[in-house]
Amino acid sequence: MKILPHRGRILAALALALPAPVLADTLVDNVDGVTLDATGGIDHFTGLLVGDDGRIVQVLRRGDKRPGKVDYLVDGKGRYLMPGLIDSHLHVMGIGFGALTLDLSETKSLAEAQAKIAAYAKQHPDRPWILGRGWNQELWQLGRFPTAAELDALVPDKPVWLERVDGHAGWANSRALAAAGITALTKDPAGGKIDRVLPGGKPAGVLVDTAMALIDRKVPEPRPEDRDLALAKAQDLLLARGVTSAADMGTSIEDWQSYRRAGDNGALRIRIMAYAGGTEAMELIGGPGPSPWLYDDRLRLNGVKLYGDGALGSRGASLKAPYADAPATKGLRITADTALKNMMSRAALDHFQVAVHAIGDEANAAVLNAIEDLALTYKGDRRWRIEHAQVVDPADIARFGKLGVIASMQPVHQTSDRTMAEARLGPARLAGAYAWKGIQAGGAKLAFGSDAPVELPDPFAGLAAAITRQGPDGQPFGGWQPQERVTREEALAAYTVNGAYAGFAEGRFGRLVRGERADFLLVDRDPMLAAPGDLRETKVLQSWVNGRLAWDSATAK
Repeated sequence: MKILPHRGRILAALALALPAPVLADTLVDNVDGVTLDATGGIDHFTGLLVGDDGRIVQVLRRGDKRPGKVDYLVDGKGRYLMPGLIDSHLHVMGIGFGALTLDLSETKSLAEAQAKIAAYAKQHPDRPWILGRGWNQELWQLGRFPTAAELDALVPDKPVWLERVDGHAGWANSRALAAAGITALTKDPAGGKIDRVLPGGKPAGVLVDTAMALIDRKVPEPRPEDRDLALAKAQDLLLARGVTSAADMGTSIEDWQSYRRAGDNGALRIRIMAYAGGTEAMELIGGPGPSPWLYDDRLRLNGVKLYGDGALGSRGASLKAPYADAPATKGLRITADTALKNMMSRAALDHFQVAVHAIGDEANAAVLNAIEDLALTYKGDRRWRIEHAQVVDPADIARFGKLGVIASMQPVHQTSDRTMAEARLGPARLAGAYAWKGIQAGGAKLAFGSDAPVELPDPFAGLAAAITRQGPDGQPFGGWQPQERVTREEALAAYTVNGAYAGFAEGRFGRLVRGERADFLLVDRDPMLAAPGDLRETKVLQSWVNGRLAWDSATAK
């Protein structure tokens, strides 16, 4: 990729052919470009003319006359160009802090995790707490939760607090439990559970869902400079994967202030559609309503993220019938029906968009019921969202489209969770699991994401999973519940135009068309023709945001 500076403006002849005023100053030419057209089909082009406001002035095709003089000429050298990808559900600061603390996501056994924990504690003797995330007892084939004693043997002299891969459980050592005052007499909070040693009820070391707050509130708060470093790290990681826009789920006031500092300093390189973590944070950040678009459409508070239930892996997802592998439980409702409906109403009253985490079939039905009731009061274009929608009763699938609910789903969850979901649900309840095609066929829009740092923020792995229902190993043959696959065009839409629509950003970004922001990627293969295995291996060469180079593989550290 070569950028050739040219001082001066576009030829007057070009100016006459375009609406005034013409401010175009960058020509990206000699590319094999694709974007989605208005009907969901693929539109091919060979160049983009971008104004110095970051918007596309003209999409150029083979044979179209190029402007004779521009400020910058970018020779794409025939490489593949595609829209910047939108991750519709992730946790920006979680990605950054996850990269700066202990990462256990690649560990395959308890012993391997223990070795990493011990080494990390030795490398960081000055840290008052050992913090990290990513453990997964299912991947370890442990058959149980890990214990405080298994951490005490490694780090007996300071608190250790490690989040499970899904963020819905935490693993503490005895020092952390003591710091939080958690004993056998501590009651389980509503919507949470303290794993216990029986008989006696002594805390075993793992806290699920709302019980995690008992320790979270004792963990030292990051400093503003720590948050700014985490944001910079997260942006690097996202842009390297081709994510140019993201819906940040659970934004705190401290997160928002970090985003604002980055925007004020010209360091906000991705677009963030923020959803406050609860109604209190929503009011604190947004006040009387959603914020305006800031920093050339790089930041907006859209609404609020609420919780219906927990996660399937920690058996916190709320099911209509008991877990197949734990018949004594149906999971946890983090927010009961009345309280959830009240919070949704509070947000909708001031036109905040509502996004509700629901994984189990009971929780999804409850959120759909609440939306159906609230829609009678709150008219207009609300774009209610359900985040994850992993296990839906087949009888409820058509309600997504009927109620205009956006299904914000994560394709890689299906490939990562397949065997665990089979164990948790049993064969009789798999028909409504990760039902992308079924939900879409009912008229609902799909918006795809990663839930990073739960999964890697890798949209190309998500695209491959969406069109195959297979993991990186090509299993299972023919795809898991293959009737729920979507087409390549539908998958790309869920990572671009639908992601923009889900965040009230349509017409601003998501497509490479005249008038929208010039957010695009240069990649090493054709995303519409590459075999699924090759698609997973796509390398992002450059990421451009608002018509400016935001990340370059050639210079990345």
